[in-house]
Amino acid sequence: MLCAYVGFHYNDMPLITVAIHTYEKAVQLRNRLEREGLVVELADVNLEVAGLTSGVRIRINEDDLPLALRIIENPELFETQASEFTTQNFLVPVDLSERSFMAVRVAARIAATNSGRITLLYSYIDPYVTSKIQLPDTFSDPGDRIARAGMRKNAELLMKNFVERVQNAMKKGEITPVSLLWDVVEGVPEDAIAEYSRTHSPRLIVMGTRTSEKKEHDMIGSVTAEVLDEGRFTVLSLPENMEENHNVPSNKVVFFSGLDQNDILAIDALYRFFGSETMHVTILPVPRPSRFFDSSAGKATQQLCNYCMAHFPNFTFDNVPVSGQESEKRFLELQARHNFDLIVIPNKRRNSFSRLFNSGLAHNLLFHTDIPMLVIPV
Repeated sequence: MLCAYVGFHYNDMPLITVAIHTYEKAVQLRNRLEREGLVVELADVNLEVAGLTSGVRIRINEDDLPLALRIIENPELFETQASEFTTQNFLVPVDLSERSFMAVRVAARIAATNSGRITLLYSYIDPYVTSKIQLPDTFSDPGDRIARAGMRKNAELLMKNFVERVQNAMKKGEITPVSLLWDVVEGVPEDAIAEYSRTHSPRLIVMGTRTSEKKEHDMIGSVTAEVLDEGRFTVLSLPENMEENHNVPSNKVVFFSGLDQNDILAIDALYRFFGSETMHVTILPVPRPSRFFDSSAGKATQQLCNYCMAHFPNFTFDNVPVSGQESEKRFLELQARHNFDLIVIPNKRRNSFSRLFNSGLAHNLLFHTDIPMLVIPV
């Protein structure tokens, strides 16, 4: 049973109950929360009848509610995120282009702020595997083995040259100096990135993308879109035409709100990245179709705004009215007036069939805007 309400004060800290479980499950949840640094207290639901326990309340500090909900409601997702907070590893997939170099520059700045490191990942496609996958006996051909070894050696040489360029830029102060790792893997880029991320759990993936005009020509084959559609990783996409002095994190942020509990999780994740910065966040409600004209949607938007102002003090917030207008069209109208420089979208993981026939909001905006976009899994 999951709930959340304010309880008594413990050491002058307001406690809230986030769940009621049997004793065994309550202890398991307490241990999980405490491993992430939360202060947890257990209490019997029935305190009047001695020896009768109808359940155990799990109580936490009110300020820890977003993180606790992230752990409780999304255990598989949070296991990945939990290691991100400890490893502070920022992944930058590169294709050795100028947009990759720009992505490294932004990632290094964010990693330095969060006391982290960056890992550069370069993937190459082996034509000997793709063309002969149905002929396993050909792998024993010495000529094939030599050619494949030469291909990997060439990929590593190209990557070493790129890394040397990055290191020289750090020495000159053109890129923020941070610890730097790199790796070269064989495979289709989007698959290599997903597999590497599942194994190494980066806190953030920073990817350079093409401009919207160019993306229209390769809409199906966009590597960034494929990674976004996985719905499992926090991704910052950067358009290649972004000005060199463009600041990420940015001052004017638009947050696409689904008017549910996931909004708090996503804003909390944003705050963990950029809480030391001064941001103004405009909450743009994108309620379910059944709630477009529900008066409670407007009230929920204002309540979310009030909650954020109380719990994320370094940010300022405002919200726009709920509307039945299509989300992307409404955003473009707001963008013309406010000139946002960062889009933040909570992203739910969907099955392959759903992704194939119904692209998500993050996917669609990626192809129609040239604004940095932070996509947070919830």
